[in-house]
Amino acid sequence: MSFPERRLRRLRRTPALRRLVAEHRVSVDDLVAPLFVKEGIDGPEPVLSMPGVVQHSQESLRKEVRALCDLGVPAVMLFGVPAHKDSRGTQADAADGVMQIALRNLRAEVGDDLVLMVDDCLDEYTDHGHCGIVDETTHEVDNDATLERYASIAVAQAAAGADVIAPSGMMDGQVAAIRAALDDNGFATTPILAYAAKFASVLYGPFRDAAECAPQFGDRRGYQMDPANAREAMVEVALDVAEGADMVMIKPALAYLDVIAEVRAAFDVPVAAYHVSGEYAMVKAAAQLGWIDGDAVALEHLLAIKRAGADMILTYWAREFAEALS
Repeated sequence: MSFPERRLRRLRRTPALRRLVAEHRVSVDDLVAPLFVKEGIDGPEPVLSMPGVVQHSQESLRKEVRALCDLGVPAVMLFGVPAHKDSRGTQADAADGVMQIALRNLRAEVGDDLVLMVDDCLDEYTDHGHCGIVDETTHEVDNDATLERYASIAVAQAAAGADVIAPSGMMDGQVAAIRAALDDNGFATTPILAYAAKFASVLYGPFRDAAECAPQFGDRRGYQMDPANAREAMVEVALDVAEGADMVMIKPALAYLDVIAEVRAAFDVPVAAYHVSGEYAMVKAAAQLGWIDGDAVALEHLLAIKRAGADMILTYWAREFAEALS
């Protein structure tokens, strides 16, 4: 055995030594908890395809966010599920919409002790389930018409108390449109977390159950990224950064660790990665069958995402992880 081999073996000898020389760590400070709030329900409703995840009522959301704040989780990402949906997603920027009510409630509850990130998209609010305005003739998403909606939604969300606006629709020019609208309406200090490299993944199925946003026709491959294209992701990130994105997101996380690593190396902005619903649900299902140690696999997943270069991780394990550490 060579000297380097002996040295490595010595440094692995005890748990304390391994902890001391660990190159990467996941902490509560790295985590963002995605949460769903649904209009017209009296209490939390389980999402069957995502064990442990619920659609919250306004009151149960308030309690959950308070609990996460007390556990030290620094941020949540909020998704709204309205009672009424239409072709333009009018409830997305309504003053009395489910998300604006939630933001006002949560801002009053936690003040500045927790970061309120909010999804700026239309899929949860439209009756067709697409992320933008659909042209009635072509049945395709109208990019420019959608930008106007995203800008209006961002202003409504910021006015209601959002700390961070997170456009997730992958529309061309979305960051520039939102930045201009925020600046023009007195929200120049509100940052944008752009879903800059969001792939047209098959791993979003459970999320669509939770957000009730499955497309009613077609798919989203015309505006989300092809999973085969890593170089394209770098172009998309560069465009969003140039338009004023303060942070960028790669989604999904585990299947795109190479993209996370390349973005981290190339751009000097905070990098987020979304450990998505399918990645979560597969582990939960296998753990329920006794095939794996779910908690250990979850930690390994989060560590891999962190090791690839993510500064923050959106994960449905945020509360379980924080409780385990506390």
